[in-house]
Amino acid sequence: MRLRFLGSTSEAGACPSLYETDRGTIVVQGLHVTDAAALADLRHVLDGETAVEVPRELLVDIARRVLG
Repeated sequence: MRLRFLGSTSEAGACPSLYETDRGTIVVQGLHVTDAAALADLRHVLDGETAVEVPRELLVDIARRVLG
């Protein structure tokens, strides 16, 4: 799998960041959610999956640029 950087809302390109893959999917780079109450709200978490918190403005910005 290859990644193409889409953008970040953090300084110096650190996390959280979004990437597009050559498979047509999105990869999220960010800090793991560790709050027990928040993790308890997740549904159907499979082995190997984790939750990552991403600012809403990052998703909106990337959606506008990628989707036109």
